[in-house]
Amino acid sequence: MDDLDFSHLAPATPQAPAAPAAKPAKAEPLPHDPQLAARFFRIAGEEETFDAGARVFAEQEKASGMFAKRARMYFLVEGQIALSLKGKPLYMILPGETFGELAIISDAPRSATATAFKKSRVLSLDEKRTLASLPQEPQFALQLVSSLTGQMRRSVEKLLAAGGGELKPRLGGAGLNTDQLAKLRQSLGDPTPTPMKQGETVVSQGAQGVNMYVVLDGRVTIGVNGKPVEQIGAGETFGEVAMLGTATRGATAVAQENGAWLPVNRDAFVKIVKAHPAVGVALLRSMCERIRHLNAQMGS
Repeated sequence: MDDLDFSHLAPATPQAPAAPAAKPAKAEPLPHDPQLAARFFRIAGEEETFDAGARVFAEQEKASGMFAKRARMYFLVEGQIALSLKGKPLYMILPGETFGELAIISDAPRSATATAFKKSRVLSLDEKRTLASLPQEPQFALQLVSSLTGQMRRSVEKLLAAGGGELKPRLGGAGLNTDQLAKLRQSLGDPTPTPMKQGETVVSQGAQGVNMYVVLDGRVTIGVNGKPVEQIGAGETFGEVAMLGTATRGATAVAQENGAWLPVNRDAFVKIVKAHPAVGVALLRSMCERIRHLNAQMGS
């Protein structure tokens, strides 16, 4: 998936030939790993079969409870699943791919309809089974983070391309609660938080990084190309794409008020998910909320 690339500089005045400078790595989501997904779903997944034309789930469908039958994500073992929106085809799910993940980590209605294009066999997981599987294959959580960061970047890109008036920054949301923050800090070895002062730049757009950040106290304003996009509050994260691998930052983060944060790298995130899978899911839920805010500004 394409991400925003803010590392281009204006060309310099022509001089004597010289070796080109290395370009900073572009922030890219992780490639889908079908073998990892298969291992994850086989831990506790339920096998289901859908005849050609059968509907797996419908757009705007919403589960009535956290562990309801419809709140499931799927791994396609064989066959083909067509995704559509308002009757228009989106794309085809092929064997080895996953779909419906947002139902597990978000309470939002389904954003598309899934229909078996041909007879298909899937493995499905509800939230309870997902939480049971994460400690055994915590790397799968990185795949979910990658999928969400890709969606977030594309939403920001569309907003900037559309122009228009001022963006309405999201003023914080539901992140980790006090107990979950305590478990996160425990998994990290109870490190000393890094303080931040109002007006301080925590990360700069175009810089390289390897960590995401968890806000423990205070608020951080996220801006792209000088435009505020959202405010991150206590228990929420930012800079997730850099955690997936060294990457160029796509946004600037400035402390809105005094507070503190903790850095979390890729290995530390996997460790947290393995020890406390519910904490990992809560972080993913917070990301989903941010995506919904961005999409709402586009009227989608």
